[in-house]
Amino acid sequence: MVNNSAGAAISDTISVEVAYALPERQALLTISVPADTCVEQIIRQSGILQQFPQINLSEQKVGVWSRPVKLSDKVKDGDRIEIYRPLIADPKDLRRRRAEKAKDEGRANKVTGGHL
Repeated sequence: MVNNSAGAAISDTISVEVAYALPERQALLTISVPADTCVEQIIRQSGILQQFPQINLSEQKVGVWSRPVKLSDKVKDGDRIEIYRPLIADPKDLRRRRAEKAKDEGRANKVTGGHL
């Protein structure tokens, strides 16, 4: 514990969550770490890499509360670190295919793509 200028105690540890989800299985782990611990260290200390060996931190993106962060970033008490799975399909490509299908089925204007 450290005291701030008003004399109140400030904890030098923080509590954070580490989350990862597959369609059939999810994990949300809570871990206490020193306040200056970076995202990558927290993920490694949480044990989630042992539960999900397919996680590859050099390829997969991570975030805090749905905002992308770097593995070297620091977090605050109460933050949730999320490990994102790779996309299985390009969202733009999927939208384009749905629009083409709607045009072909007559549910959208063939010129503008707008609803009829």
